[in-house]
Amino acid sequence: MPKDNFSTQAALYAKFRPKYPAELYDFVLTKVKNFEAAWDCATGNGQVASHLSTIFQKVFATDISQKQLDNAHQADNIHYSIAQAEKTEFPANTFDLITVGQAIHWFDFERFFQEVHRVAKPEAIFAAWGYGTLTIDNEKANALFQDFYQEQIGEYWDAERRFIDEEYRSIPFPFEMIESPKFAMNYQWTLAELEGYLNTWSSVQKYIKIHHENPVDGFIESLKAIYKSSDIFKVNFPVFMKMGIVK
Repeated sequence: MPKDNFSTQAALYAKFRPKYPAELYDFVLTKVKNFEAAWDCATGNGQVASHLSTIFQKVFATDISQKQLDNAHQADNIHYSIAQAEKTEFPANTFDLITVGQAIHWFDFERFFQEVHRVAKPEAIFAAWGYGTLTIDNEKANALFQDFYQEQIGEYWDAERRFIDEEYRSIPFPFEMIESPKFAMNYQWTLAELEGYLNTWSSVQKYIKIHHENPVDGFIESLKAIYKSSDIFKVNFPVFMKMGIVK
């Protein structure tokens, strides 16, 4: 069975997860030939589907979590449904573009890629992207964060997290590769926004289930020696992508 690590915190996910940069979408769309139908797989709160709905005639967005879909952006041309990435009911040769944002590392790669080949039109574009661990622009604050990420909750990440740390380099890719640039997401956050984001982490939720306390509370408290609640600081997320043509 696929892992559902995000239903519990679906509302937080919709509120606090960072938004993918416009430059990423622009680059992907320059490679697409037709704009009839797109599939956003593991859509979560519909962030990618929402953007694609302004470009494509129809967008089909799937996820294994009903709670995620309950928090998803709605549009007349977005069709949400519950489905595993590896097995859908879509007809063959349906999609001009297939996207996966921050989720392919959870999939059964072989079965998923078989499904992509089945439902993609000839010469369709497939794009999977993710974002790595954030950095904070303050050296002391960033050191505290890296310790929190690696030492305090490092063991509570599922094994699939390594694919993110490796920027998807070790994920197989049975398509004609299109070289893509790296992107970034840059934000100015308060402690409350950082706290909200960290509470969306599957590792944090796993820690809470085991220890019945939230490790984010202590980490945020440690940052109060550096920042006041009203202070704004810069955070950066590196964004990476694998994109190709489905032959």
